[in-house]
Amino acid sequence: MINLTIDGQPVSVPRGTTVLEAAKAIGLRIPTLCYMQGLNEIGACRLCLVEVKGMRGLQAACVLAASEGMEVYTNTPAVREARRINLELILSNHPQDCLVCERNRQCELQTLAEELGIREVRFSGEVSAYPLDCSSPSIVRDPSKCILCRRCVAVCHQVQSVGVLAPTARGFDTIVAPEAESSLNDVACVLCGQCIMVCPTGALREADNTEAVFAALSDPSKHVIVQTAPAIRVALGEEFGYEPGTIVTGKMVSALRRLGFDAVFDTDFAADLTIWEEANELVGRLQAGGTLPMITSCSPGWIKFIEHYYPDLLDHLSTCKSPHQMLGALAKSYYAEAIGVKPEDIVVVSIMPCTAKKFERTRPELVGEHGLADVDFVLTTRELARMIKQAGLDFGQLPDDSFDSPLGLSTGAAVIFGATGGVMEAALRTAYEWVSGETLGDIELTAVRGLENIKEAAVELPGTDITLRVAVAHGLANARKLLEAIRAGEADYHFIEIMACPGGCITGGGQPRPQDVNDMNELRLKRMRGIYQADKALPIRKSHENEAVKELYEKYLGDIGGEKAHQLLHTHYTARGKYPRQIKQS
Repeated sequence: MINLTIDGQPVSVPRGTTVLEAAKAIGLRIPTLCYMQGLNEIGACRLCLVEVKGMRGLQAACVLAASEGMEVYTNTPAVREARRINLELILSNHPQDCLVCERNRQCELQTLAEELGIREVRFSGEVSAYPLDCSSPSIVRDPSKCILCRRCVAVCHQVQSVGVLAPTARGFDTIVAPEAESSLNDVACVLCGQCIMVCPTGALREADNTEAVFAALSDPSKHVIVQTAPAIRVALGEEFGYEPGTIVTGKMVSALRRLGFDAVFDTDFAADLTIWEEANELVGRLQAGGTLPMITSCSPGWIKFIEHYYPDLLDHLSTCKSPHQMLGALAKSYYAEAIGVKPEDIVVVSIMPCTAKKFERTRPELVGEHGLADVDFVLTTRELARMIKQAGLDFGQLPDDSFDSPLGLSTGAAVIFGATGGVMEAALRTAYEWVSGETLGDIELTAVRGLENIKEAAVELPGTDITLRVAVAHGLANARKLLEAIRAGEADYHFIEIMACPGGCITGGGQPRPQDVNDMNELRLKRMRGIYQADKALPIRKSHENEAVKELYEKYLGDIGGEKAHQLLHTHYTARGKYPRQIKQS
């Protein structure tokens, strides 16, 4: 242990601890912009400067190791002035459009300017000006608002192992951009949106579709339905002051009705349906000698990743569409017939925790027999919150309401899709009983839960000679490890679940941002607890016991995995290669 003092307060920390972390241990927050613990410790923003007795000049606390007997001062006149100057220099090259910026009142740069008492910017000169990159259906880049903190670079390279963002050029001309300053649409970006989650300013944001949805709601010729993903119910409340993980399902449904949607459905219905099809597909591969391990296909960022980087392994993917695409297909067929509305007059809006789903809905593989896309619009959790606020709804005062039937009825197994390991656990609850013919006693399969990078489990199926070996990965760097093992013939699994985003959908790229990126894991755990609480609260917790899904097969789809089910609920994938288009050379 190292003993030091910070602002006269004694603190004892393990050897190797930085001064920044030592200060946190005594409840002292030193300001930062670029810092992410374990990922981006580079001292680039120079806002964490401190004074250390015996050292010449001010030091960056995020990269300064604590040492025995060190005396640190975080609030001297020199420290305060240096921080202000450094922040003013950043502000001098930043657009002054806070009132109309998407990050207004949620911008870390804006917050720090207030905390440090910035009332004027004393520096003026040339200002960087770059065009917007709106090439992607998912993510908008505004390089003019980039402060070169490199957080997005760290996440893209280290957490997701995609690496399409990097600093280019030098000095004043430095910019964070895709290689050769291409657009996001010209490189193998998977559109997961994790860069958005860590960006401190408005330099990265989702493509906004709220006005298009408002327009659809105002069109009397359209029957507009909405569906909400499992993870929305434990995160939306944060935009209205609720504690992370609070289940706000009833108020969310009520808000959607007040916004004017003709029907409010639950993507969880289609999650249950996914399990019927996916478990059937897995059992078929086990019995018929199909390609193993089979890998889940409900995370579109993950699908785009394997299409770009491991196209030789596409046969391992389940052919199931993602749940919201399944529900969209059913809305324009089964539901349309039931209510007597033409498919072309139905508009399907998906509220998703995910920016990659904005891209997914545009895939030509997901166009139905009428030439209509399964889903017409995807809104993130943040976009839904903006719509609720624009409509003047007092979210906290809304009554609790329930989803419409039949596409709103679901089980606890469907809810847990929102957390890493959830799809696997839901599938095992069903596969176990279908294959063994026995009732699964303890349905909470904790071996596949939690935030461990890669989780493994083995489940014996009574009455058979099969021990089902499974693995779960979240975050694409962890997915890459499993894919390399498959390529090398070292992946001794039958079934693998992969989610593109760390923690799964609960911290997808479209979810409410954390107040402090260094508290991300705590945020994940709180939302995860909410997901499992929602599972426990439901009377039915196994997908194959969903009576509405049974009725769907009996009245409309026919056999599980049959011709009609394949037509509506399954898809195929595209080998994209690392560069989807020719990159222009710098």
